[in-house]
Amino acid sequence: MSLPDRNFLMQLFRKVDRDGSGSINAHELQAALSNGTWTPFNPETVRMMIGMFDRDNSATIDFEEFLSLWKYIDDWQRCFKSFDRDNSGSIDRNELKLALTAFGYRLSDQFFNTLMGYLQFKANSASNAPKPGVGQPFESKILFDDFIFICIKIQVKYVEF
Repeated sequence: MSLPDRNFLMQLFRKVDRDGSGSINAHELQAALSNGTWTPFNPETVRMMIGMFDRDNSATIDFEEFLSLWKYIDDWQRCFKSFDRDNSGSIDRNELKLALTAFGYRLSDQFFNTLMGYLQFKANSASNAPKPGVGQPFESKILFDDFIFICIKIQVKYVEF
């Protein structure tokens, strides 16, 4: 898939660059991104993506870096949608396992149980998180921003080995 028109992306960049500095910081980027819900994009994922595309180590991204980030997010979004088999806007444990297996990772059920427990803890810790009813199990659903975060972290860990 090709990038949208450069002029369109420049207009978008200017809207996201709320302070008019010519670059986008993590706060501005987080405000502009959507994970498919009305909740803010995961700040850890935003910081990680800025770090990946910030070539001059300014903790911001300029327009050229934004173009690369746009393509990166678009690629991940298409990947995410391909594993969201029920079109719910989130993926569950089984869909995540399918995705990571398709990427070539052979991870144990214990790993997935630990990961889902972490996501459940994180979701329950959020101040605006819905709490399961008494006797009702919490089913962790992975939103787009956490999907990116998980995949990048696993890739980095595999490279470190």
